[in-house]
Amino acid sequence: MLMTRALPLAATLAAVLVLSGCGIERSSVVVTRSPGSYQPARAATPPPPPGGSYRVSKGDTLYSIAFRNKVDFRDLASWNGIASPYTIWPGQELRLSPPGRASHTATPAPVVAATPPPSPAPHAAPPPAGAQPGFAPVTEAESAPPPAVVSAPAPATTTNTPVVVAGKPAESVVPPPAAPSAPATQPPPPVENPPASTPIVASGATRSAGGITWRWPADGALIKKFSSGDAIPGIEVGGKAGDPIRAAADGVVVYSGNGLVGYGELVIIKHSDSFLSAYGHNRKRLVKEGEKVKAGQTVAEMGSSGATRDELQFQIRRDGNPVDPLQYLPPK
Repeated sequence: MLMTRALPLAATLAAVLVLSGCGIERSSVVVTRSPGSYQPARAATPPPPPGGSYRVSKGDTLYSIAFRNKVDFRDLASWNGIASPYTIWPGQELRLSPPGRASHTATPAPVVAATPPPSPAPHAAPPPAGAQPGFAPVTEAESAPPPAVVSAPAPATTTNTPVVVAGKPAESVVPPPAAPSAPATQPPPPVENPPASTPIVASGATRSAGGITWRWPADGALIKKFSSGDAIPGIEVGGKAGDPIRAAADGVVVYSGNGLVGYGELVIIKHSDSFLSAYGHNRKRLVKEGEKVKAGQTVAEMGSSGATRDELQFQIRRDGNPVDPLQYLPPK
């Protein structure tokens, strides 16, 4: 009788132990994370290209189109098969995304036959000295024939020709003096051209970042900080009309104009293949496209074009994307 009661008890204990073991095994594979646990930050990725297309207008450059659409000018050239020096012409249709990428953000432009690139004039004048290729804005072709060149007759010259007379030695015949004429006025001495003026380069604190040595482009106070969500992302520096606007680093002017809505009189400087800087709302632009500038050189005068007050709208773009200028400029 005792053995019979012990068997069910032992079976019951064994079942409890088995179930307990299973419970322990399940709990050992459950992973819980406490709230606020560390998560590794993801690397920032550039925004996708806008998509759609853009029809080139007079005055556009590849750099200004890339700047307007927040893409890298090298990508824009690659997507459209444009090689350096990045020549474009009015009516040309430029795609704003890589080939094969569907556009979901832009309405397709109407199909209009693009104007073929103008043929160069047979006697076109060479570019001015110091000009860099690829920075001139799109212009209409000039087809006026060059002025005819009229060659002047060669001046008459008189030589002393020896005359041989029979029985006499050769003699040199000297022509009679010419009739007296009115005394010619003595031309004034030539005036030497004055040496070209050297641009004034202001000194100031600098900071090396991204392989570029940066300095502040204006002396006024910072009145607006950078926000990537702004329609025109950058910083704003206050001041008064006419204050000097200076190049933030060495570079080449790739845009000087007022064709970008919201920027007023705008100057864009290329510092390297990765970095551009932009100076907007100027009263007056003092540099031309293709001109080389030095850090601290005055490139414009502060103003309120495209703004409601006198200020500088300053941007730095890396690979086409706006970045916070305060991460590159020296402390102020």
